[in-house]
Amino acid sequence: MFLDKFAPNLHVKSIYDIDLQALKKAGITSIITDLDNTLVEADSPEYTPKLVKWLDDLQEMGFKVMIVSNNNKTRVSEFADPLTVPYIYKARKPFKNAFHKALELLGSTVNETVVIGDQLLTDVLGGNRIGLYTILVVPISKKEGLGTKINRFFERRILTWMKKRGMMSWED
Repeated sequence: MFLDKFAPNLHVKSIYDIDLQALKKAGITSIITDLDNTLVEADSPEYTPKLVKWLDDLQEMGFKVMIVSNNNKTRVSEFADPLTVPYIYKARKPFKNAFHKALELLGSTVNETVVIGDQLLTDVLGGNRIGLYTILVVPISKKEGLGTKINRFFERRILTWMKKRGMMSWED
C-alpha cells in the first residue's frame, strides 16, 4: 500500500536511543542523517557535548556519517564544518538524487546504510523510496519553519493511520 512508504523501520525517541551495536551487527557501515530537529534544534548552530560524543562514537565504531539536509548551505555548513562532517545541502528530500549522491560519496550501498531523521515526508519517505533502512526520531523541538509545519499536519494524520494499524507503537 502507498502509505507503507511512510513507515520507518525503527521509531525511537532520539538518536541516543539507537542501538549502534545492533546496526553494526546488521552490516550497517554508513549513516545518512538529517540535521534540523534530528541532531539539534531547528536553526540552532550549537551542538552539544553529548552530540559530539555520539558522533565520535560513530567514528570510533567505523561508521561513515553524512548530513543530508533540505536547508541552505550556510545553515548546514556552519554546523557541519566545525565537526568535519560531510554534508549535502538543499537536498530536496524526499527526491532520490541526494540519497544516491550520499551513497556515492560515502562509498556505501543501500544494504549498508541507514537514514535517520525526524520527518516522515522527507527523511523516511526518501530513504524508503530507494530501499534504505529508515529510523524516525521524535523532533527535538517544536520550533520549525512554515514548510515543516505544513508537513507535520500531514505527518500527524499518517502517524495516526499507522498507529491504528499497529505500525507505530508509542505516542510522541
